[in-house]
Amino acid sequence: MVATASALTAKRGERLFVELAASESEIREAQALRFRVFGEELGAKLKTGSSGLDVDDLDAYCQHLLVRDTRTGEVVGCTRLLTDRNAERIGRFYSESEFDLGAIPRLKGRLLEVGRTCISAEFRQGTAIAVLWSGLAGFIQLHGFDYLFGCASMPLGENDIQAAAIMNRLRRHATVSPELQVIPRVPLRTAQVHDDVLDAPLPALLRTYVRLGAKVCGEPCRDPDFGVADVLMLLDVHALNPTYSRHFFDRTASL
Repeated sequence: MVATASALTAKRGERLFVELAASESEIREAQALRFRVFGEELGAKLKTGSSGLDVDDLDAYCQHLLVRDTRTGEVVGCTRLLTDRNAERIGRFYSESEFDLGAIPRLKGRLLEVGRTCISAEFRQGTAIAVLWSGLAGFIQLHGFDYLFGCASMPLGENDIQAAAIMNRLRRHATVSPELQVIPRVPLRTAQVHDDVLDAPLPALLRTYVRLGAKVCGEPCRDPDFGVADVLMLLDVHALNPTYSRHFFDRTASL
């Protein structure tokens, strides 16, 4: 089964292009990349074992955004998109497995959840993440979403200290109002550290969220299967950071 939505025109650049998966075989390419990154490279305990694919029961209800290498056609980046309407069909968002979402599903307007984002190791220092987000911007514009949210991962470090230090940095940027804060189902072992304990740069996906104006929805959830902590980020599409939103949306016309 392939989740249905209006088509997103492939956006091409000199080296990379982004498109929505349009067939089961293209979805399997995304699942294979997720398996290589999450299972083989990062050592996550995936439910699909040694199948070579990272699969779960939400995949069939999601759109899968793919970044391909123009020269080889290989999928080098991907993320999956769960619309509010499809979440209603299955009775939940993916992030509800890690958080009590509280009031977020009841926000006025359309919601889009982003998850399972990954980039091939050899493309992480280039433009692949920007190309992926350009496709995401196009999808948002096409369907008129008002809010974007999703789990973004950070390393735990010994006794969860690195994750706690990254949270120090995130709290300095922006947090949602109290009524929108979520509750992690598995809190960190170490909740607070002094600001000067560890230099904790933000991982790439978190950094992009923050630059666009997304806010942190409270404390992270510990994910032992993936060996990371996940924080829920919420972006009001109508309150994007003007500096970065121009770059974010303008790329959709130039790729």
